[in-house]
This record gives sequence, structure tokens and C-alpha cells, in this order.
Amino acid sequence: MDTHALTPAAVVQGQLEAYNARDIDAFMRYWAEDAQYYEHPSTLLASGAAQIRERHVARFTEPRLHGALVQRMELGNMVVDQEKVTRSFPEGTGQIDVIAIYEVENGKIRKAWFKMGARTILS
Repeated sequence: MDTHALTPAAVVQGQLEAYNARDIDAFMRYWAEDAQYYEHPSTLLASGAAQIRERHVARFTEPRLHGALVQRMELGNMVVDQEKVTRSFPEGTGQIDVIAIYEVENGKIRKAWFKMGARTILS
């Protein structure tokens, strides 16, 4: 799939759908080879597609993993999502509020920053 013709919001939506499908190959199609992945504001968690893939391979084995989009804003090449993410935590299945900020260039996510809220354990 050629992502170059997609709008920044469509790129972010595509990676969210691949995340929810737990399809690592589809997910990685939306990330630039030299992408950077940060904990907001400036803690680098992964640099490059290989490290981003490695972070998500284990996560994609979680059976209840799901990112629900609450709202999205787009301005130029920047997309900001508010999501409620369901995950498997050591203490049980839970949800966490996330603000994700994506910088998209040439149809790929070049940089992303994630701000996590408090965990809520469901079970």
C-alpha cells in the first residue's frame, strides 16, 4: 500500500486500525524508517522502525488490546488523537487515557509523542 497520497489523518487512522487488528506488518507501513517515538514531552522510547516494531510485537499479543478514538484534531501535517486504550496490565485488564501527537511527512509517521493518563483496572 502506498501511503504517500493519504492525508495525515488518514495515515494516523490506518495505523490505529492496524494497531486494533494487531497486524504488525500493516501497522509498520505507516511509520517512517527513521521515525522517533517519544513519551511526551521528550523521552525517546524508540528510534527507527525496527525499535518501534519491537515495542509493539509483544503488545500485539495482548488479547484485549484496543485503542478507541475519542476525538481527533488535524492541523497541517500534525494529528492529535485522544484515545482510551484497553490493555492487559500485570494487575489485570484495564484502560488508560492517551493523548497521541503525530507528525506525518510523505505519508508516514515521522515522530510521535504519547502522554499517558492514569490506569483504571477493569477486572
